[in-house]
Amino acid sequence: MNRPIAAIFDIDGTIFRDSLLLKHMEKCVSYDVFPNSVNTEIKFHKNAWENRELDYDDYLYIAAKLYTKYIADKDVLDIDFVAKKVIEKESKKLYRYTRDRIKWHKEQGHQIIFISGSPDFLVSKMAEKLGADTWYATNYLQLDNKYTGEVIPMWDSVSKLQVLKKLFIDFEKSYAYGDTTGDFTMLQSVGFPTAINPNKKLLDKIAKEKLDCKIIIERKDVIYKLDEVKHGIY
Repeated sequence: MNRPIAAIFDIDGTIFRDSLLLKHMEKCVSYDVFPNSVNTEIKFHKNAWENRELDYDDYLYIAAKLYTKYIADKDVLDIDFVAKKVIEKESKKLYRYTRDRIKWHKEQGHQIIFISGSPDFLVSKMAEKLGADTWYATNYLQLDNKYTGEVIPMWDSVSKLQVLKKLFIDFEKSYAYGDTTGDFTMLQSVGFPTAINPNKKLLDKIAKEKLDCKIIIERKDVIYKLDEVKHGIY
């Protein structure tokens, strides 16, 4: 039996021009599901990232830890209500390159797979909105219709590798798209990897491992394709 060709996508920073988790956290404060103190706690780290004093991966990791803290004991229905609002508002804020690639892969009959570190209740809705065949995400555990504050993560490279090992696809003919080192095992596992607006850590990793990886930079209404990476610098 022939294995199907797949296109594997990260979401945040690869398809979506922001972070689903951050948008959901902001909206949870707006709807009084999370306290206003969340904004105060995250502001210092957000400013550090905006001033380029903190790596974006580190900023997201801190935000995810804070998010996990505040989601504990929250009602599943309340969280889901806010998640629907986020997807309704944000789901069209996509990078043009990956949006068009999803369309192209569908036309080729390829499987569309999302593997994201964002919460499962957000990724599932984004996957449905964009027509993905399968999705994998960070699992936020529930008990008695409330979130426990425990998670099974999907934001790191090792967790994504475990998912990849279970996929029945033709890896040599498949495609992957990501933007951070957490996506590196996805890129490394397929015949046609593409880094989308990669951070420096990912560029350094690509250079170190000598991975033959397409590099795409999308800024405003222009898409750039970079040809060669050496020591993380083009």
